Amino acid sequence: MRLLEQTLAAILPTNAKVMAEAQREIDYCLKPPGSLGKLEDIARQIAGITGKVRNTIKKKAIVVMMADNGVYAEGIAMYPQDITRIGADFVTSGRMGVNFLANYAGADIIAVDVGIQVEVDLPKVINRKVRYGTANFLREPAMTRQEAVQAIEAGIEVTNQAIDEGYDLLGTGEIGIGNTTASSAVLYGFTEAPIDRVVGRGAGLTDEAFERKKQVVKQAVELHRPNPKDPLDVLSKVGSLDIAGMTGVYLACAARRVPVVTDGLISNVAALTAMRIKPEAVQYMIPSHISFEPGAKLLKEITGLEPMLDMNMRLGEGTGCALVFSIIEAALRMIEEMGTFAILGKSRDEIGDHIMAYRGKFPR
Repeated sequence: MRLLEQTLAAILPTNAKVMAEAQREIDYCLKPPGSLGKLEDIARQIAGITGKVRNTIKKKAIVVMMADNGVYAEGIAMYPQDITRIGADFVTSGRMGVNFLANYAGADIIAVDVGIQVEVDLPKVINRKVRYGTANFLREPAMTRQEAVQAIEAGIEVTNQAIDEGYDLLGTGEIGIGNTTASSAVLYGFTEAPIDRVVGRGAGLTDEAFERKKQVVKQAVELHRPNPKDPLDVLSKVGSLDIAGMTGVYLACAARRVPVVTDGLISNVAALTAMRIKPEAVQYMIPSHISFEPGAKLLKEITGLEPMLDMNMRLGEGTGCALVFSIIEAALRMIEEMGTFAILGKSRDEIGDHIMAYRGKFPR
């Protein structure tokens, strides 16, 4: 618990002064104000995160948290639970969906066993196993409160190590059969929104299994009555170890002032959990894509994280992060490489005054 408390104490708002300085540089680029849209938003946000107007990315990685879920016993998943262990093998040998996208983006994979149900003896898998999968939360709490904290702290530890090794842009991903059910239960525990806005088909469930999944989520939350104002209570009662691990990634990045990219439904449920623990953490998050799962739209409304891409994707693993890494790097090149109004003999102050007047008439 001490590591979590220290991390939370270190999280401060992003630097508004530097963001304003970055906006001044963006506005001085030779273009109409705001014409590069979200690229401008990204460059300004990262300036606020790092405290520097000019930024380049040197090393990037996707932290993939892997864990099993006891609720699998309720028939809510299409694939056998052995897939989680196989996924650990495949993601570290370059054969999962996230790998080819990460390779294209020039990003590394940091694979973490935070709760796979069996022993995993793979040299490229970091062992931070809290327990051998969660309990079946339809019958009992998924884990203890202390285990939830331990999994969050595992995410913090792995992220701190990555940052110490020079990684300055991170993404979050997960592998775990049954984790869409756990993420739906956490989202439902926080919101109690209509169940059809929360629960989706995950990895291609049949109609019967889909209805069963919705029943399981509702019944689990009704059974345990997690306190929506206590994120650790929600996470421990109806959550998963991979969600907890990714929550730690977000919190560590915020504490260390490193930008972190969200992925799909499960990743964004972890982002919501991190925000409920420490609201300022959201200022360090950059959303990638909107998942095909219905809960993704609800999450967008709650978190305010506006995804860049809509690709009908629902794989998870951090695939969306890999896709937007290049967009983020492109945004940072704007200040470095674009020509400016200096070519017209205009100063930053002149352009700034002109743009302020323009935005007064035509606010964004």
